[in-house]
Amino acid sequence: MKRRIALTTLVVADYDAAIAWYTGKLGFVLLQDVALGDGKRWVVVGPGDSGDAALLLAEPGDAAQRARIGDQTGGRVDHFLYTDDFARDHAAMLAHGVEFLESPRAEPYGTVAVFRDLYGTKWDLLEPKQ
Repeated sequence: MKRRIALTTLVVADYDAAIAWYTGKLGFVLLQDVALGDGKRWVVVGPGDSGDAALLLAEPGDAAQRARIGDQTGGRVDHFLYTDDFARDHAAMLAHGVEFLESPRAEPYGTVAVFRDLYGTKWDLLEPKQ
């Protein structure tokens, strides 16, 4: 059996606001949105088709989960969005109002800049060196 990491959970305050942000500002695709009952939904968004890694958006179930929105990793970068054209995607994200916390920089592993999503979660936009 071939194995891969398919989903990672991202706790969000509101399903619809998160869907709008990720699809509108990052150009992600809504892959699944299934009602589970009691207001819960199975919501999956990702940068490409369903064969790529994606995010499972989850509203908090309690106060402890709610407190982690925007800071699931204690202030570290949480997610890494790889691109084959940093300049193109950086410009598009800026045009859509994405907040970058720094200017693009060259690192030994590639070109990178940190940005925040609508809840403050830190991401790297990264074009890896080949």
